[in-house]
Amino acid sequence: MDTAIADLLIEGLWLMAIGLSIVFTFLVTLVGLLMLMSKAVARWGPEEPLPATTGGVHAIAPPEDDARLIAVIGSAIQVHRRRHRP
Repeated sequence: MDTAIADLLIEGLWLMAIGLSIVFTFLVTLVGLLMLMSKAVARWGPEEPLPATTGGVHAIAPPEDDARLIAVIGSAIQVHRRRHRP
């Protein structure tokens, strides 16, 4: 192999190693700083009250809305079947 090509390959590998190490160092530093900030906010941040819950109960629709909903769903199914016949 030509020495110029070998020198270029070695220089490329060195540049790749330097670039990867810089990116890795930056990401490790970023994760460390984010963890420190999270701990600082958890320790010194203001405590907000939890929002009032309704106990997981959802509003129930009146029966006439159910009949209307069933009619709408039924007509949508009919339209879909008409458009997508095999």
